[in-house]
Amino acid sequence: MFLSVFEMFKVGIGPSSSHTMGPMVAAGRFLDLMRASPFEFAGLKGSLHGSLAFTGVGHATDRATILGLAGFRPDDYDRDAAEATLDEIRDSHVIRPPGLPVLNFHPKEDLVFDFGPNLPGHANGMILMATDAQGDVILQETYYSVGGGFVLTEAELAAGRDTDDGPPVPYPFKSAAEMLEMAETSGKTIAQMKRDNEVSRGGAAGLRSGVARIWQVMNDCIERGVATEGELPGGLYVRRRAKGIRDALVEERGTNLNAPHKINDWISLYAMAVNEENAAGGQVVTAPTNGAAGVVPAVIKYWLDHVPGATEDRVEDFLLTAAAIGGLVKYNASISGAEAGCQAEVGSAAAMGAAGLAAVLGGTPAQIENAAEIALEHHLGMTCDPVKGLVQVPCIERNGLGAIKAVSAASLALRGDGTHLVPLDNCIETMRQTGADMSEKYKETSLGGLAVNVPNC
Repeated sequence: MFLSVFEMFKVGIGPSSSHTMGPMVAAGRFLDLMRASPFEFAGLKGSLHGSLAFTGVGHATDRATILGLAGFRPDDYDRDAAEATLDEIRDSHVIRPPGLPVLNFHPKEDLVFDFGPNLPGHANGMILMATDAQGDVILQETYYSVGGGFVLTEAELAAGRDTDDGPPVPYPFKSAAEMLEMAETSGKTIAQMKRDNEVSRGGAAGLRSGVARIWQVMNDCIERGVATEGELPGGLYVRRRAKGIRDALVEERGTNLNAPHKINDWISLYAMAVNEENAAGGQVVTAPTNGAAGVVPAVIKYWLDHVPGATEDRVEDFLLTAAAIGGLVKYNASISGAEAGCQAEVGSAAAMGAAGLAAVLGGTPAQIENAAEIALEHHLGMTCDPVKGLVQVPCIERNGLGAIKAVSAASLALRGDGTHLVPLDNCIETMRQTGADMSEKYKETSLGGLAVNVPNC
């Protein structure tokens, strides 16, 4: 099993990797399918199902799908160009995809929110269709946005979870137990094994430059977040808080107000800065999702800015270790809130952050595995209940607390020798089972939890 660090950490746009990035990617894939087809197309249609329908407006799923059909991609998204394109499509009722003819598309009529039963493969399902001059569907594909910006067709999903068909990698672990056994046999750290796997596929130079860009985008997102004030879009009138918290913490330095526990406020504000940017539709990195994008960069920022001896040249080790843990969770359970609740998003992110921090603090593979397990274990059962379908409440603060848990989990693990009762594999399986048992109303549908118990929403 191999999931690249660049699959776990993808540069994209907010507010959601599964509901914004995924549909945009799916639409781009459908354009490729059309370009390879011999048919003559005249129009486009689509339908959104399950969680993509229930929280699609709040997550900008409709906008993302339309922009994807117009040729936009998450990794090089241009907000100004996107807004101009959306205005043109609304006025003209046509889409002009690159490499295809002008296609009829009326946004209010041709993209349907279907609030019926989920499609059979996943809670995040969508169907895209191309029509001929008479309006008959002549090409159709079903896509599932399975979390973290990953998209599978119906056939790909049916083929199984492990769809990697590339050349073998040196350390193909599918479980934490295999990972620890390979580390012991090879004498390598988790980051070293992950690095060898990445280099075998993409080369050392590509790995270095790619990981450097991931951290640069993460750090830039934090810096924008702590410098920006105002109100988040969507109608909840949530005000950005990161800048105010940062300003107050800076002012309190050197005073009797600077209590030791306020390090938690620094950790929280870094995570909240990212998720405020995400909620505003800014550029973020899936870590492993947009809804949980603040945890990992917050832990890295805390380590770099507050832990003596931390240096940026170790960020690669942090991210490689975190990606290894995230890959295990995705392969053996889920990173999708619509599939398994927020335990699969912020819980997975906290496990990744804890593992990465334990690694750069000198932890052994066994201590790193323990750190990941502690962090994930104490998110088990967490629901995904975004108020008004927006990735704001409780999501923004939840990232702050997830980052704090990640730091605490790493610290606890490093106080031991790696020996512990519950293996990470068992914790991941417990998370999978808990997600399967969880009521659908607590899985990113905004039909339960805080989403129905907050007034005036």
